[in-house]
This record gives sequence, C-alpha cells and structure tokens, in this order.
Amino acid sequence: MEKIQKKDLRLIEEISGLIDEAKKAVAITANSAITVLYWNIGNRVNTEILQNKRADYGKNIIGILSRKLTENFGRGWSEKQLRHCLRFAETFDNKEIVYALSRELSWTHFRTLSYVKNDLSRLFYLEMCRIENWGTRDLSEKIDSMLFERTAISKKPEILIQEELQKLQKTKNLTPDLVFRDPYILDFLGLESNFSEKKLEDAILCELERFIMELGQGFTFVERQKRMLIDGELHKLDLLFYHRRLKRLVAIDLKLGRFKAAYKGQMELYLRYIEKNDIIHGELPPLGLLLCAEGNYEQIELLQLDKAGIRVAEYITELPSKELLQDKLHKLIEFERKRLENKRDDN
Repeated sequence: MEKIQKKDLRLIEEISGLIDEAKKAVAITANSAITVLYWNIGNRVNTEILQNKRADYGKNIIGILSRKLTENFGRGWSEKQLRHCLRFAETFDNKEIVYALSRELSWTHFRTLSYVKNDLSRLFYLEMCRIENWGTRDLSEKIDSMLFERTAISKKPEILIQEELQKLQKTKNLTPDLVFRDPYILDFLGLESNFSEKKLEDAILCELERFIMELGQGFTFVERQKRMLIDGELHKLDLLFYHRRLKRLVAIDLKLGRFKAAYKGQMELYLRYIEKNDIIHGELPPLGLLLCAEGNYEQIELLQLDKAGIRVAEYITELPSKELLQDKLHKLIEFERKRLENKRDDN
C-alpha cells in the first residue's frame, strides 16, 4: 500500500474542503432559485385571480395550471403545491426580503412559516430559525408545541414584541425573554404520580439531552446538587446550567408544589453566591429559574422577581391536548398583558 506523505494529506484535505464548499454554495444557490420561483408563481397567480375577482375562476385556473405544468415538467406541480405557492406569496409579500432570506432558509421553512397565522409569532419563528439554525422538523415541532406562546416575550404588549423582534433581527442577540419559557413540557420523563423532587431530578438527569432540548438551544449542563457552604451551613442547588448566547450561568431549582414567596430569598442567596464565586471574566450575572408544579401569579407579580433576575415557570409532566394547552397559554398571556398595562397606567 502506497504511503501518503504529510504534505500530500494536507493537499487532499484542502481540495476536499474546496469541493465541500462548492457543493454548499451550489445547494444554497439552487434553494434560493427554487424558493424565488415558487414566490413568483404564487404572486403571478394571485395577481391573475385578483384581477378576475372571482373565486370560481381561482379554483379553475389552479386546476388547469397544475395539469399543464405536470404535462410540461413532470411531477411536483400538483394543485396542493400551487396552493402552497399562493399562500407563500400572500404571506411574504416583499420579494426582496424573500430573496435575502432564501440564502438562509429553505423552501420547506417558508412553506411551514406561511401557515403561521399570527404575524408576530411568524416573525419570532423566522428569526429563531435563522439564529439557531433550526431544521424544518425542528421548526414544525416548535410550532406544534406553541413555543412562541410559552416564551416570556409573548406576554408583552404587541408593540414591545415587535420592537424586540426587530432588534433581534438586527443584532442576533438573544434576551432572557426569548430564552425562558412557561410552561416547560417534561412529558418525556415518564414520571408516575406522587413523585418526589429527587425522582424529578433523577429523571431529568437520565433524560438530560431531551431536557436541554426543551430548555432551548444554547444551554449546557454544568453541575447537579451544587454545594454552597454559607455561614457554615451547606446549601444545595438542584441544577446549574450555562447559556452560551446569554453568557450567563442559570441556576434551576425544582419544586413539587405551588410557588411560595420564600423561594425568592433562597434563589437570591444561590445567585449571589454563584456571582461571587463562580462567574468568570466576560460573563453576566447569573439568572435563576424556579420550576414549580404550579404558579402563584399574584405573589410572583408582587415580589417583582424579574428585577432580581429570577424566573418562575410551571412544568407539565403529562402533555395535555393542544386545545387545553392553547387555552391555558392564552389565559396566561392575557393576564400578563393586563398586568403590564395596569403597571404602565400607574406610572
């Protein structure tokens, strides 16, 4: 067998790298071209239907167009596909924006996003796709699990959501309101009823990868049962994570019952200890997450936990129906928005 010299290996690696880069460039160009083509088709048909102003004409022309395109170009031009093109052009009505985004998102991303009805929700998913490089399956799963409605940002007035998403678009810098969720869905832990905090923690550690996926991209596990000796008394924090984009340590404490006011003082103690002893140069102050079986929203509001860098979120160990989850989240969003409006009126 011929022996390959070091310099030859380096040459092979460099040329292989050039081939891979070229393949990626071709794939990006092809994706961009097909995406813009679908937009042009959708826009052209939409214009034709609007000019005729007849719904029955729209149905007929789509059927005719599908048959003719299939005859001329083969598979891939079904009525369903053409309706996806129509929806795409209706939802994303600026061709220049579509062209710019097509370098980062695939046609399947656009198709999925086109069916997200709420404009702010769609913008959230679009920006998070770009920043965190979600695949199309990831995107569908996030939408199905109502990720936007579970983030802290969704509880703000719409004008503030718009401002924060526009800022994200320009800077690509995540804020805690975009990272933290409520509730967290932990149905994958497989816990039976009447579990203890220890069993909850053990189950999370056994399913650590899936727990981190539910926490969100950017989280890295640091330590469990972190020991803190304060005034000769030993304290233990359930879980310690680090978030790369936020550049902060995140202390997580697990609670079985409803939120209690006393939890604030305990978490503040943990955060100040971590800030003094664990953070390194360039990191921001740590954040705390109290995961409770149920929240006490009036207590949480009165304690102004956000000023202390503490978040409270519920966790769900049995996934409810989508309708029940939707109802719960909508009520929570309404409550938080009214609270913020009342707070603004008081000021």
